[in-house]
Amino acid sequence: MNSVAPKFPYEDLQAFLAALEADGDLKRVKAEVDPHLEISEITQRVIREDGPALLFENPAGSHIPVAINLFGTEARMAKALGVDSLNEIGDRIGALAKPELPVGWSGIRDGLGKLMQLKSVPPKKIRKAPCQEVVFTGDDVDLDMLPGLQVWPGDGGVFHNFGLTHTKHPETGKRNVGLYRLQQHTERSIGLHWQIHKNSTSHYAEAEKRGERLPVAIAIGPDPVMAYAATAPLPPDIDEYLFAGFLRGERVEMVDCLTVPLQVPANSQIVLEGWAEPGERLPEGPFGDHTGFYTPVEPFPVMHVEAMTMRQNPIYHTIITSAPPQEDHGLGKATERIFLPLVKIMIPEIVDYDMPAAGVFHNCVIVSIDKKFPKQAQKVMSAIWGLQMMSLTKLIVVVDADCDVHDYREVAWRALGNVDYSRDLLLTEGPVDHLDHASYHQFWGGKAGIDATAKWPEEGYTRGWPEAMQMSSAVKASVDRRWKEYGLD
Repeated sequence: MNSVAPKFPYEDLQAFLAALEADGDLKRVKAEVDPHLEISEITQRVIREDGPALLFENPAGSHIPVAINLFGTEARMAKALGVDSLNEIGDRIGALAKPELPVGWSGIRDGLGKLMQLKSVPPKKIRKAPCQEVVFTGDDVDLDMLPGLQVWPGDGGVFHNFGLTHTKHPETGKRNVGLYRLQQHTERSIGLHWQIHKNSTSHYAEAEKRGERLPVAIAIGPDPVMAYAATAPLPPDIDEYLFAGFLRGERVEMVDCLTVPLQVPANSQIVLEGWAEPGERLPEGPFGDHTGFYTPVEPFPVMHVEAMTMRQNPIYHTIITSAPPQEDHGLGKATERIFLPLVKIMIPEIVDYDMPAAGVFHNCVIVSIDKKFPKQAQKVMSAIWGLQMMSLTKLIVVVDADCDVHDYREVAWRALGNVDYSRDLLLTEGPVDHLDHASYHQFWGGKAGIDATAKWPEEGYTRGWPEAMQMSSAVKASVDRRWKEYGLD
């Protein structure tokens, strides 16, 4: 296990794109392409073929290139985070989350090494930043300068889909960075899709209660680690910039905004600064979301943009949403792998888990467990439904430790063949995602857990669980040795 973070290789989005291009994993599109639907259709075709990241150099109506599909494969997501495998980050987190007492000089050295990692975590403030090379304020602000996309024909207009939205709690000053869709209402106003379960919603609610407007800053196109950190399901007391510093292996550089009391990543491409007024909401949507369906029009807060800053030659980073497969597969898989050690600390019997992309990650979780007592699968289901954002999971499938949770064929074989649905199916109700269209009531609905483990007599199964068929190791080894003789290569 490697618990030492490598030095982060990408100082900004440009450096990451250059690395992708050097690997032949970036395609430049030089022809003029319309951000209204056309970029979306092209990108979706590329994603479905596991194709490269894309840089549209000539979007119609804007001089700013569009970067998209940066995280569309697990390999590209790992590269974005500076590792060969997403599991490497989970190993580092596991090593820090379970520190053993030092044993001898080697133990002391290892303990100090862990502490030295944490030293590099806090962000640092700088005075001059690339994201403020060009400044527009007041009436000079024009969001139409940006190549925002309309992804689907039924969308309510242009949406900016990868803007890191910064707020802070009016009383505590606690910062939050989140990734929310942002509908452009006018050339100087943006709808803020702050769902009920999100921290920014509580910040705005507190500001409204105090009769105050809430400062908001939106950073587009920071380095890829910071882009991922904004999507991570962190506990409320963990700062996204501390987490990004841990992932990077070096501190994140921040700069003060010019017109609001917030800080943003200094290496961002574009920054929007403004305020959300108390009590003001506008209809937002419809929007073709990652569920594959349009979400309905609902009232959401509005940001009035008072300043727009950018680099001299910025790149506009965005993402599209649709039914799987989609680019968010890489982001979701990173979260799955990175947070596995923490999930295992809180639910120790878990061996591994998988969140299928087809379930848009929060709809289904497959879990393997080291079963030690009767009805342990049901205990694990309840624990998952009580675990932060995993509380939104609609279906949990629990299998034994010898089942590969990433092999959906094997999982299906167990879930379809190992289950008596009159006894092994747990039905309950609880919170669901804001965007869930299937629940009969918004924000809450039905959930199911399937116990696909081998059943024990203590669980009421008295027939004697059958032995699964396996070929002998001697025969398998013999066939391996003689495989070429069979002419089946």
